[in-house]
Amino acid sequence: MIEAVIFDMDGVLLDSEPLWHESEIETFSSVGLMLTLEQCRETMGTPVDELVALRFSQHPWKTKTQEQVTKEIFDGVIRSIRAYGALMDGVSDVIKFFQSRHLPLALASSSPVSMIEIVLEKIRLQNIFSVIHSAEHEEYGKPHPAVFLSTAKELGVNPRACLVIEDSFNGLIAAKAARMKTLVVPMAAQQHESRFEIADVKLRSLTEFSEQHWQLLNTGD
Repeated sequence: MIEAVIFDMDGVLLDSEPLWHESEIETFSSVGLMLTLEQCRETMGTPVDELVALRFSQHPWKTKTQEQVTKEIFDGVIRSIRAYGALMDGVSDVIKFFQSRHLPLALASSSPVSMIEIVLEKIRLQNIFSVIHSAEHEEYGKPHPAVFLSTAKELGVNPRACLVIEDSFNGLIAAKAARMKTLVVPMAAQQHESRFEIADVKLRSLTEFSEQHWQLLNTGD
């Protein structure tokens, strides 16, 4: 039986993935790297410092340090979140569903703690999660399972008894590697991709979540 629920943040609680893509495209263009939207989607869920290092290895630049590029991406996303950030549909009802079953809730994100705090304040979920953990405290980010395993340890719950709610494929792989149950809500442009079928439950929106999905998640290994 599921004993705890771990939420991803970007794309699950907040419709922030388009904001990340916009900031990535704008910032990388300033160092001569022209990215497409599809290229940005391929790295969803990857910590930004790792993403910047990857892009630098593919297309080295000389005009800015990798740290400067990372900061500019973060700053662009933060500005957009403060201006446009809004809670994703269905989140409030799903949280109430799990709270009614007295399940501890956690947040495990690739974003740094400073950004997590800004987001939770913006969408007014500051007091919902008993554990908040960032991949910035791990040696490896998603798709490595470290951030989820550390979160389960802080919760005091066996990883096999945790449910992870994700939107990205990298996040889904990380949760699977941690041997956790998975509920995935891919962004609209990726709903058709068969790779997301490895999740225990796949939804178009958290508004679809029901008692039947809960029962399904609590059966089998």
